[in-house]
Amino acid sequence: MENLNSKRYWIWFSLIKGLGCVRKNKLLQLYKTPEKIYNLTKEELLKISGIGDKVVSSILQSKNEKLIDYHIKYMKENNIDIINIYEKDYPQLLKKIYDSPVSLYIRGDKRILNGENIGIVGCRDCSDYGKKAAKYFAYNLSRKGVNIVSGLAKGIDSYAHLGTVGATVEIEKYENDEKIKVCCKKMKEDCGKTIAVLGNGLDVIYPKENVELARKIIRSGGAIVSEYPCGIKPDRMSFPARNRIISGISNGVIVVEAKEKSRYFNYS
Repeated sequence: MENLNSKRYWIWFSLIKGLGCVRKNKLLQLYKTPEKIYNLTKEELLKISGIGDKVVSSILQSKNEKLIDYHIKYMKENNIDIINIYEKDYPQLLKKIYDSPVSLYIRGDKRILNGENIGIVGCRDCSDYGKKAAKYFAYNLSRKGVNIVSGLAKGIDSYAHLGTVGATVEIEKYENDEKIKVCCKKMKEDCGKTIAVLGNGLDVIYPKENVELARKIIRSGGAIVSEYPCGIKPDRMSFPARNRIISGISNGVIVVEAKEKSRYFNYS
């Protein structure tokens, strides 16, 4: 993990309230780095098209060095990194959507963000068939080296993550057998991992019953990702926003089970 102090302006940029991804990308097109945006005066900010008094006030109020230092400290203590849109580890597919996040917070292996990824999503209140199908797809795809992307929600998401983690656990059962130890290690390395995309900061695992699943995702070589800084709680709008990241970093999306007018069909 790089020195987070060198990324303090990206952390600050993510903390600005009321400034969406489209306008953040516009500001970056104009000024290239968040540090240059940070150093703009009120008068200079007001001259920017599409940036009104309210947003300018929010930008100025967010210049809180103590708060930025607090986030850096928390991130260091909890092995959280931030990847900006200019870095090679940033998902290249995600750059292609019009409202791509300018940065992503990540805990785990960031290399898999640019791997062969398939999203598996669906409803929370799913049937037993849906649970089995999600687990089946995830398990078999991960055994072929495909990474599974989902949202760590109840229902289909959880079973997609469990299926992927299960593929690694299945191999681990035989790791102590000296005859096949080397083979098991290679199989485990080749196995796909799972990426959980959250609709809140990485300091909160929602729902709470998935805390242990989140730990297993990290232990098995996967990653937990969010565009939101720590301290941001989930709300109704953050989940649809999260879905665009799930589809944005995936080569394809499997909707296992969903209602006819589900929001998932907008991203598949």
